[in-house]
Parts: sequence; structure tokens; C-alpha cells
Amino acid sequence: MPLRDGCRRQLQRARGLCLAAALCVLALALVSDASPTPVSLLGINYGRVGNNLPPPQAALPLLQGLGIARVRLYDPEPGVLRAFAKTGIELYVGVPDQCLAAVAEPAGATSWLKDSILPYLPDTKIVALTVGNEVLTGNDTALTRNLLPAMESLHGALAAANLDKQIAVTTAHNLGVLGTSYPPSAGAFRKDLLQYLCPILDFHAKTGSPFLVNAYPYFAYSDDPKGIHLDYALLEPSNPGVPDANTGLHYPNLLVAQVDAAYHAISAANSAAARVVEIRISETGWPSAGDANEKAATPESAARYNSNVMRLVAEWKGTPLKPNVPLRVYVFALFNENMKPGPASERNYGLFKPDSTPVYPLTYKPAHGDFTPGGNSTGGDNDYYDISAASREPTGRRWTWAQAAVAGGAAAALMVAA
Repeated sequence: MPLRDGCRRQLQRARGLCLAAALCVLALALVSDASPTPVSLLGINYGRVGNNLPPPQAALPLLQGLGIARVRLYDPEPGVLRAFAKTGIELYVGVPDQCLAAVAEPAGATSWLKDSILPYLPDTKIVALTVGNEVLTGNDTALTRNLLPAMESLHGALAAANLDKQIAVTTAHNLGVLGTSYPPSAGAFRKDLLQYLCPILDFHAKTGSPFLVNAYPYFAYSDDPKGIHLDYALLEPSNPGVPDANTGLHYPNLLVAQVDAAYHAISAANSAAARVVEIRISETGWPSAGDANEKAATPESAARYNSNVMRLVAEWKGTPLKPNVPLRVYVFALFNENMKPGPASERNYGLFKPDSTPVYPLTYKPAHGDFTPGGNSTGGDNDYYDISAASREPTGRRWTWAQAAVAGGAAAALMVAA
């Protein structure tokens, strides 16, 4: 099948000459190479739908300040992939929607992999490909039909290159795939999507790749502010939580309730896959500003939510249903993106402004000490991304980040709070 125009243009860009050497020099100048990357379950989404964002190497000191060594990208932009070379940062790289038809064919998947991923290995640590984003809830029947074939073809291309044990293939779902989510024990997929989700779950079970969900308590609270307590949505530890009468499990916050609803949905749809498939949160966040009718979008609530997410992940806690499976979370997002369509909130999810200064004060407890780009990873997502047992005890003092100058550019620096 011939490649679509959008995908062809992307492949041509990947073949084109880039300022790789300059980017690598700048990136390495910003960071130390003395210590290894720690094991951590926290990641962040690095979207670039903006016309005022800094160059990709400017993200490195921000990630260092946050102690984050896992990043999700939405496309394989050559300059970005090269900027992360030799940093030890683990990348989830998106396969854009417009490429799905092409990569659904084995030859197209091989070509895409050759042009978009292989040139950056092994210097850039790519650990997963995320095929499309929220495809099943996007009302595009062609994309929906191509989703699983694209995943299978890419996995096959990786296997042919002996990379299938280093790079997983998955896709991220909007929680709108659920027809029922409350209480969590009643979680079930939409009936019209079962024909697609059941074989996707078989694929995850066969390959060992995670089931990704974009989970946003913000939307649930915004839709029902009278029925959902704000502190429950913000993951505040002081909130009494909500019981599930069917299971006797107690839910301290809405995020873990959403994850367990998805676990119950998987179990109801595909009991065999439910025994082995792990859910990971590919996006979650809270906007710091919005339109006049988006009253929950405030910097105070965003700071509380993202701080609590980081605290929750740092504690290596699972959900009430899966207490022994620590949550793995990618916060959305690194920067505010001024070109995103939709309500104003869509352009205000970032932890940082385009000038690399914080959008709001954020306090959190880092999971396993400081992260230093340029080192080697200790643990990580190899062999289908089972984190090693190293450094499993939660550690860390309470930190705040503030603006500082790093290598001539504005960045985030950590300061021990009194």
C-alpha cells in the first residue's frame, strides 16, 4: 500500500539533514554524565503543538529538575529524538494517526521503522511505540480498522530487526472506551468497541505490552462538580474517599478508581488477558487556566493535583484492586501549548511556560533521588518494561522547584524546602 502524503512527508523529514551534531553538543553541555538514571515510575508528556516553544534540548534541564527520566513523544521528530541521544531518558514515541494506514501493511511498517526509529538507535533510548492516540473514541472508522493491524505490523517489523524485546508496541485509549465506570467494580467497555478491544487485549497478552489509558479526574469533576468532591478528584490524602460496595474496596481518590474501572472492564471483556495485562496511565493532568465556564481550571488546583500525582507515584503504590502493581504515570504535560485547538484549558496543561519558567509553584516528593541525564539507566523498561527491584524503598525530602539559569537558559532547579 502506498504511504499517505502526511506519512510520506514525515519520512522525508526523517531522511533529511538535521543539525544533529549541534543539538547533541548543546544537550550534553547542559547536563552531567556522572551518575546513572534512577529507577522511577514517573514520566511526562512532551507535546509540541505550539509556535513559541523552546528547542528540544531546553527540555533536558527541566526534566533533570523534576527527577523525570521517562518521556512520551507524540511523533518521531528527528530533532527531538537526537536531542535525547545519550541522555538515558526512556522514550515512548508516537506513531501519528495519519501513518496508521501505511504501517498497517508489513512493508509500510518496515519502511516507517527504518526511516523513523532505527537511525536513532541505540543512542536514543526508545522503549515503546504508541500507535495513534485515542483512536477508538475518535469516530474515524478507517483509523479504528487500521489500529490493530498497524500494531501487529510494527511488532512484526521490530521482531524482524531483533528489537521486539527492547521496544514494545501499544496504543493509548481515552477513558471514553468505558461504557460504565462507577463503581469501579462495574467497569465495562462500550459494547460497540468490544470487537476491537478484545483482540487488542489478546495482542497485549501475547507481546507483554501495557494497556495505556489517558485518565483525567478533571473531566469527571467538571462534568459533575456536585456529585464528586473536589478533594477526591485532586487526590488529596485527607479526603475520606469512596467505598465500592460490591467489592468492599476503599478508593482514596478518583484516579485509582478510574484505573480499577478499566481493570474490571478488561476482566469482563477478556478474562485470559486480564491475568497478565498491566494498565499504565499515559496521560493525566489538570489545567491551570480555562474559559469562563471552566471554573475548575485554576493554578491552585493544577498544583495540588500534579503534586499529589507525583507523591502517589513516588510511594510505589498500586490501586485497591492491584495493590502490588505500582502505578506508572505520565503527567500531561511539560509545556503549555498555545496552538492546541478546543477550549482554553487545552492550552494550559503544562508545568512550564514556553520560556521554561514554572506555571505555578509545585511541591512533590521525588521517588528515587535526583535524575542526571547523560548516565546509563539502572533498570528501565527492558524485557517488556518490568522495572527492576532496585531502589524500591520510597525516599526523598520534600522539594520545590523554582526558576534558575542553567547553561545560559532558564530552567527548573530543585531546592530543599525547610
